[in-house]
Amino acid sequence: MADSAPARVVIENCAVATVDAEDTEHASGHVVVQGSRIESVGPGRAPAGLEGVTRRIDGTGHLVTPGLINTHHHFYQWLTRGLATDSNLFDWLVALYPTWSRIDERMVYAAARGSLGMMARGGVTSAMDHHYVFPRGSGDLLGAEIRAARELGVRFTAARGSMDRGESDGGLPPDFAVESTEDALRATEEAVDTHHDPSFDSMLRVAVAPCSPFSVSTELMREGAQLARRKGVRLHTHGSETAEEEKFCHELFGMGPTDYFESTGWLGEDVWMAHCVHMTDADIEAFGRTRTGAAHCPSSNARLAAGIARVPDMLAAGVPVGLGVDGTASNESGELHTELRNALLINRLGGHRENALNVRQALRLGTHGGAQVLGRADETGSLEPGKLADLVLWKLDGIGHSSIADPVAALVLGAAAPVTLSLVGGRPVVEDGRLVTADEDEIARDARDEARRLARIAAH
Repeated sequence: MADSAPARVVIENCAVATVDAEDTEHASGHVVVQGSRIESVGPGRAPAGLEGVTRRIDGTGHLVTPGLINTHHHFYQWLTRGLATDSNLFDWLVALYPTWSRIDERMVYAAARGSLGMMARGGVTSAMDHHYVFPRGSGDLLGAEIRAARELGVRFTAARGSMDRGESDGGLPPDFAVESTEDALRATEEAVDTHHDPSFDSMLRVAVAPCSPFSVSTELMREGAQLARRKGVRLHTHGSETAEEEKFCHELFGMGPTDYFESTGWLGEDVWMAHCVHMTDADIEAFGRTRTGAAHCPSSNARLAAGIARVPDMLAAGVPVGLGVDGTASNESGELHTELRNALLINRLGGHRENALNVRQALRLGTHGGAQVLGRADETGSLEPGKLADLVLWKLDGIGHSSIADPVAALVLGAAAPVTLSLVGGRPVVEDGRLVTADEDEIARDARDEARRLARIAAH
């Protein structure tokens, strides 16, 4: 082997859930990583005679899966967890916008490190954030998130959000926390030009992401869609989250959210919406016909009493569906692996009951489904040769899981499984349940200090 060939990492003797098109699994198998890519996956031990092996891991008692992919989040909310705990969405927003409108670059950096660190510890290898609050004079907030993701080593989609409907225009946020339509479009285009990397191995993508129909003008929605397609990037926003949003859209636009999105160019295979709770049969058909994606956020939907998204019906209609943590002010755990369990359990409370989702469908939502939604299914989301080496080795032989024979059921239905190893592009991000790219105690201290500073500023 040439000296310049990438080193190999071998993981063997573990259960393997590939989440490929056939849901191939091996009761005892192996994964070989060479450099940033998966070289081979299969049953039994790794092939003999591999050269350049720098690490060989005995995965006995473990399950290896693709890394989890988060498709909706608001990192800055890490600093305002545990507030307005008995509110619905609109009351929660009214309670928290005055505080959120005081964030600055230092706060967002600390919050992003907390959010990313917590997700990475729980098996997330690809993260996404929808940041839409840009108070005047607050610094480079998007840059703070990008810096945090780069330092922690997590693959990242930065959805550059925006709001141009403040209180004086009937919106919820204070006027100084929103942008003009022109400023929002200009800043979004600059973010794409500065940061977006479309390459196969990209650690950073940028999406165009006006916040929601009730905080954004129709002009910003239409021109945002045109901007995204001119630049060749994806589009993201909140959609059909609450019954109140449905009523708002009918009153203001004379149509429901999905029809409004279609009228502004916001349906298509390059679009994904967060929540999608209040969807009619016609809405789901439109999403399936256009291949518009959905980010399902079961814990946040429950926390804010928004309702149960019709995930089984969306999947049956061909809608790409991934999982989202959502902001940690409406999902205080900040972890995505708990969403595997909650997606299954909450959807079984709906009309399909026990036939709603099974454990393998839940795992697919959190891996391949997320890759579809973010437009990266050719690169990640399953364990297949040639794909990026974004994978997680879950420990399932401890007290929380050892008596569950099916490893996928243990992962999805059992307690939150410890992460023995998480690789992003072949590089370790978590080992033995701890971050290897950052000091967790320092992240916790900084987040606590910045949360207290934000609370003091907001109080005055």
